[in-house]
Amino acid sequence: MGFSSSDVVPFTQARANLSELADQAKAGAEKIITKNGESYVALIDAARLDYYHQLERERIHLLLIEDARRGLADIAAGKTITADQALADLQSRRAGVKARTTKQRG
Repeated sequence: MGFSSSDVVPFTQARANLSELADQAKAGAEKIITKNGESYVALIDAARLDYYHQLERERIHLLLIEDARRGLADIAAGKTITADQALADLQSRRAGVKARTTKQRG
């Protein structure tokens, strides 16, 4: 969704016209409120915000399902390691990252 210049409102103007902006948001408009010339907050209808949150939850669920599908494919292909080995690998990677970070600082 694109924004027009009328959808971008300075903070001082938003404070003075909050009721009108809220009515516009309730009618479907989305407003970007700026502070010191930069994006600060957005004003949108609460039902639309709930919808956006629902979409995000669905997206997360789809990503989890895809991760599970890839995991099952790895199991079927015999690409597995034990939990102990996975933890050891993670600890080894962390130790390597710490060592490189310490070396870079020193």
